Amino acid sequence: MATDESLGLQHRSHTTDEHARHRAPQAADATRVAPRPRDPLKRWRIAGLILPLAFLAAIEVLVRASVLPAHLVPAPSTIAETLWQLGGERLARHIGASSMRVLAGFGIGSALALLFGGAMGLSRRLDALLDPAFQALRAIPSLAWVPILLLWMGIDEAPKITLVAIGAFFPVQLSVVAGIRGVDRKLIELGEVNRLSPRALFTRILLPASLPQIFTGLRTGLSLAWMFMVAAELIAATRGLGYLLSDGRETGRPDLVFGAILLLALLGKLSDSILKTIEARVLSWRDTADEPSSSRGAR
Repeated sequence: MATDESLGLQHRSHTTDEHARHRAPQAADATRVAPRPRDPLKRWRIAGLILPLAFLAAIEVLVRASVLPAHLVPAPSTIAETLWQLGGERLARHIGASSMRVLAGFGIGSALALLFGGAMGLSRRLDALLDPAFQALRAIPSLAWVPILLLWMGIDEAPKITLVAIGAFFPVQLSVVAGIRGVDRKLIELGEVNRLSPRALFTRILLPASLPQIFTGLRTGLSLAWMFMVAAELIAATRGLGYLLSDGRETGRPDLVFGAILLLALLGKLSDSILKTIEARVLSWRDTADEPSSSRGAR
């Protein structure tokens, strides 16, 4: 009997070892890091980067072939040479001055817009009180603000930053109000059923649900901030990309004008890409049709 028991123990030990050996590769596969899904839009993204370069190359060929007049549309190589002749330090001062004005104005304008927009979105009475005035002010062109701000604030940095803040304020404020008002009523009723406090209802339901539209307004406000910055620097500035535009126009140098425009396009794209990256991280919890999936290819 002892022999039978020892044989049984050996059989069970052998079976256990076999199961352990079979489970070991499975455990290793489970702990192995899954490969990242391939980006189905990779080729299209690369093509999107090549497209503007191809456009500039086509302009270069057309200008060199005298199809386009060089005194109206300078060749991209001529524009690059002009920017190079400005010098790195001088060009950096112009870029830095414009970027700081946009950063300061956009920060102030968007902060005020989030504050007023949130209050108006939560209070219909406040919205009815302030919306007519805000819509009237939003219709005023950017250049119409310039003489008023110069009279009130002089020609220092204050009127330029204020004008940029005005440009960023209205699209952000409008998107905040629309985002809060556009939250599904069922979500609000669900919060009320669970007896959430007004603060918890805002932070847990209203704010997350309205964030996509708020980020859309922030990106729109950022693009308008660059436009309003140029309007401010065209009138009263001694440095900045708007000043380069004005200087190129007055001296009859289209290469300088187009160079400033290309720099504005690059800076605008860079700043929008940064904000878009922040948006993707903040809203990573979304599961929408726009979000790529490893099991769903792009069409």
